[in-house]
Amino acid sequence: MMDIKMERSFQVATNLKRQRAVPFTTAFKKLPMLRSIFRSLRNALEPERLNDLAVLERDRDLHGLSQFDPGIEASIKASIEWLAHAQDNSRSGDGGVARDFSLINGWNSSYPETTGYIVPTLINYARQYSDTDCLKRAKRMLDWLVSIQFPDGGFQGSVIGATPAIPVTFNTGQILLGLASGAEEFGDEYREPMRKAASWLVETQDEDGCWRSHRSPFTEPTDKAYETHVSWGLFEAARLEPESKYADAAIANIRWALSLQNTNGWFRDCCLSEPEHPLTHTIGYVLRGVVEAYRFTQEDIYLDASVKTADALIIAQRKDGDLPGRMDHDWKGTVDWTCLTGNVQIAACWLMLYKDTGDKRYLDAAIAANKFVRRTVTLDPSSGRQGAVKGSFPVSGEYCSYEYPNWAAKFFIDSLMLEQSIMAEG
Repeated sequence: MMDIKMERSFQVATNLKRQRAVPFTTAFKKLPMLRSIFRSLRNALEPERLNDLAVLERDRDLHGLSQFDPGIEASIKASIEWLAHAQDNSRSGDGGVARDFSLINGWNSSYPETTGYIVPTLINYARQYSDTDCLKRAKRMLDWLVSIQFPDGGFQGSVIGATPAIPVTFNTGQILLGLASGAEEFGDEYREPMRKAASWLVETQDEDGCWRSHRSPFTEPTDKAYETHVSWGLFEAARLEPESKYADAAIANIRWALSLQNTNGWFRDCCLSEPEHPLTHTIGYVLRGVVEAYRFTQEDIYLDASVKTADALIIAQRKDGDLPGRMDHDWKGTVDWTCLTGNVQIAACWLMLYKDTGDKRYLDAAIAANKFVRRTVTLDPSSGRQGAVKGSFPVSGEYCSYEYPNWAAKFFIDSLMLEQSIMAEG
C-alpha cells in the first residue's frame, strides 16, 4: 500500500516488469503543468502497454458504473475467497498474500505490511462464520511474518524481496495489528513477536510523538500524519499488555497528528506522494487512527477531531456514494477517478462514528459508499477476478492503475462486515 513506486506504477509506460521505476522527484510531482503533460504522454503511450484484458476492463469501466449490486453477504464471501486466492498465487509462494493482481503483469509477490492487517480480517470472518480454513490461512500468514521479523522487532517495507530490506515504522505498525490479533486468537506463540514489534515502535518514537528515524525508503522522507494507523496497532497490543507503554506512545502520536489538523478537519502531511492533494486512502488511515484513539480512551478530544474530518467527507461525498480519489485542503476533488480503498476505509470510520454518536448521517453515507464499491466488483466466476477490488475506478485511474491490491479487498470486507453487524442490531 504505502509505496510511491507501487502507487505510481501507471505513470511509467515502459514499466512492463514487476520492478517499479525510481520515484519522481518532489518538485516534479508538485508541478501541475508538468504533471498534466506527463499524463497526456501516458495516455498516448498507454495502448502500447495494455493487453486485451486491460483494455476490456478499462472500456467497461469507462462505459459507466454497473447497476447491479451483489449485496453484502455475497460480496464478503467473494472477497474472502479472493484473499485466499491471492495467498495461494503469491509469486513468492511463502504464505504471505500477493500484493496485487495486475491486468498487465499478473500476480505480485507477498506484501508483509498488508498481509499483517489482513490477518485480523480473516480471524474476524472465521469467528462469525465458523470458517476453519480462514483460521488456518491466518496462522500461515502469521508464521511467515514471524519468520521475517528483524531481531530488533521491526519489519521491512514494500514487497518481499525489495531492497533495501530495513525496518520501517509504518509497515511494522500494520503487522502489529495482525500479531495482536494472532496473540489473542492463537495464544502465546505470537505474543512475544507482538511485544518485540510494539516495543520497537515505542523505542524509536521521537519525543513529540512522530516517528522519523525509520521512514520507508519507498516514500517521500517527510512527516506522515497517517501514521496514526500505527497507533492503532499499539492500542491493540496495549489491550493485551495493559501495563506496557504502548498506549502512551500511541496517544503521543495521535496528539502530534492532531497538531496537523486544520479547523475544517483536513490534515497536512497526509499522503505518501502529494501532501497538497492527499488520497482518500491515507485520509482513511489518519481518520481511523483518531477514531481508534477515542475507542481506547473515550476522551472527547479524539471524538471531536474525528467528527471534524468525518463531517467534511460527508459534504465531499458525491450523489452516487463515492469520493474523489484526491482532495485539496478545502475538500474539493482534484482528480476524476475514485480510490476504492479510501471509500471503504472512510465508510468503516463513518459506521464506527454512527455507533459512537447515533448520528444517522454517518450510517447513510457509509451505506452509500459501500454500495458504490460493491457495484464495481464482479462476482462472475468466469472473470477469474470475482471478489477482487480495483485500486481505482475506472481501473485506469491513477491509484494502483490496472491493479487489484489485496488491501482493497481487506478494507472492503471490514466495512461490509461492520455494516452487516449494525443492520443485524436493527
